[in-house]
Amino acid sequence: MINKTKNKKGSREFGPAAQKAILLLGAGLFLGLSESPSRYFRIIRGVTKEWKNIDRNNLNRTIKNLYRAKMVDVIENKDGTVTLTLSEDGKEKALKYNIDQMKLPQNTTWDKKWRIYTFDIPEWKKKARDAFRFHISKLGMYKFQKSAWIYPHPCEKELEFLIEFYEVKPYVRYILAEKIDNEIHLKKVFHLV
Repeated sequence: MINKTKNKKGSREFGPAAQKAILLLGAGLFLGLSESPSRYFRIIRGVTKEWKNIDRNNLNRTIKNLYRAKMVDVIENKDGTVTLTLSEDGKEKALKYNIDQMKLPQNTTWDKKWRIYTFDIPEWKKKARDAFRFHISKLGMYKFQKSAWIYPHPCEKELEFLIEFYEVKPYVRYILAEKIDNEIHLKKVFHLV
C-alpha cells in the first residue's frame, strides 16, 4: 500500500513507490519535454532499467491506489488489454517528482536545525552512489565531510525520494542536529547571517 499524507494545503503526497510509478508512467511526458537527443535516450535508458527492477506485486498495488487517487486513467482496449495513462493530476505530480527539476525548500525563517545525511554506499553500487551524490550537490546541499552532506531547511521528503529512487536506503543515515561546532561557517554558506 502506498503512503499517502495530506500536506497543509490539502493536496496528497505520495510515497517513493508511488512517485516512481508516476515517473515511469510519465516517461512519455518527459520525452515530449526533452529538447536534446542525449536527454531523450537517457530517459529511455532510465525507464528501461527501473522497469526491470520494479516488484510486480508492489507495482500492481501502487497502480490500484493511484487509480483510486485519480492519478491514472485506465483505457480498456478492444483486444482485452488495458492502457494506463497519467491523468492531469498525475501529470502534475510527475513533473513535481521529476528529479531533474527537483528543488529543496528554502524557508524564509530558519528553524535553527541542521539536516545531515551521511552515507557509506558500497563500491558495487558506485553508479548509484555517484548519481545520488551528484543530485544532492545539485540540489544545494553542502559537502560537510567526504560522505556527509548538510542542509538547514526541511528536505526529508525530497531526500527520501532520491534515496528510494537510487535504491540506497540501507546505506544512508539521517541526522537532525541543533548545534555544530563550525556553525558560523555553515550559516555563511547558506546565507543565514
